[in-house]
Amino acid sequence: MRVLVLADTHIRPGRARRLPDAVYDELERADAVIHAGDFIDASLVDELRGFAPLYAVLGNNDRFEGLPDATVAQLGGVPVAVVHDSGPRAGRDGRMARRFPGARVVVYGHSHAPDCHAGLDGQLVFNPGSPTERRAQPRHTYGVLTIADGAVNAEIVPVD
Repeated sequence: MRVLVLADTHIRPGRARRLPDAVYDELERADAVIHAGDFIDASLVDELRGFAPLYAVLGNNDRFEGLPDATVAQLGGVPVAVVHDSGPRAGRDGRMARRFPGARVVVYGHSHAPDCHAGLDGQLVFNPGSPTERRAQPRHTYGVLTIADGAVNAEIVPVD
């Protein structure tokens, strides 16, 4: 199973910003899509659902309804939690392990900073960065999770 992981796209209605072509290429191959919030424009939710099943949460800048603040999905038999704001870096691994004790993977956003590391008890803590608004990061990025036979491979993919 190939899962495209996005966060912090900040697509505003009536503006020129759009998802990069590399993300659309990945959407064509994705079996599922995760978005860890800050869509800004709810129309992006519908657009992503047109490619594959979407597992998404609201971010602090999302002013629409219809998505939870956090969710846990079974993807390829692996429990994957999704939340927008995981809090400060200090103590993050412990907070995520306590909040999502059964999750093997926790996907988060908010910081725009790519992160992929083993947290407590081997829980994968994963932030794809942002494909559209890199802020202080050197590159725009998105993530890919490949899940097969219970194993998870995580990759941060640079866009530019």
